[in-house]
Amino acid sequence: MSTADIFCLKVTLDDVEPQVLRRIEVPANIKLDRLHLTLQAALGWTNSHLYEIRVRDTGWGLPESDWPDGPLDARKAKLIDVLEDIGTKALRYLYDFGDGWEHTIKVERVTASEPGVAYPRLTEASGRCPPEDVGGPWGYAEMLEALDNPQHERHAEIRAWVDDDFDPRAFDPNHLKAEVAKLARRWSRKPPARKTRMP
Repeated sequence: MSTADIFCLKVTLDDVEPQVLRRIEVPANIKLDRLHLTLQAALGWTNSHLYEIRVRDTGWGLPESDWPDGPLDARKAKLIDVLEDIGTKALRYLYDFGDGWEHTIKVERVTASEPGVAYPRLTEASGRCPPEDVGGPWGYAEMLEALDNPQHERHAEIRAWVDDDFDPRAFDPNHLKAEVAKLARRWSRKPPARKTRMP
């Protein structure tokens, strides 16, 4: 593998039905904080909670001086280095420690970058992302049950809280693709050239 390669990743949200799956292509040398932002955009999360990317017993996220045993700094780790150092092709992504959304990330293949393509890129999306703060997979399952059953004791409460058109199976992935493409454009911009002063 080389830093010029593209990793094709399969991302699955664990313990959720219907399945939420994304396939994204990222540069091998993407830093883990940018991988986090890519996952947020591709899945449809709002980036309003803490996260951690884990490989075996090591985690990366936002380090805090008050929590010295916390995660390593995701801004300082590249995906290719993490995978090669630990010798794996799979990661775990935890988002929102309270709700506990866990994702499995697998490197499906490594390929060369395509000329003229900005990365990261979302290539496949199925299953709508759950709403934030619903209580994790178990709260989401209860929410779907209440939505589907007008006799459920929480039907009216959930119906008032969730968009009228919420359907976990039906969504338009084009919005997610556009959000990932925005990141790719922003990160692929070259910094402006420095002006030299005349003596």
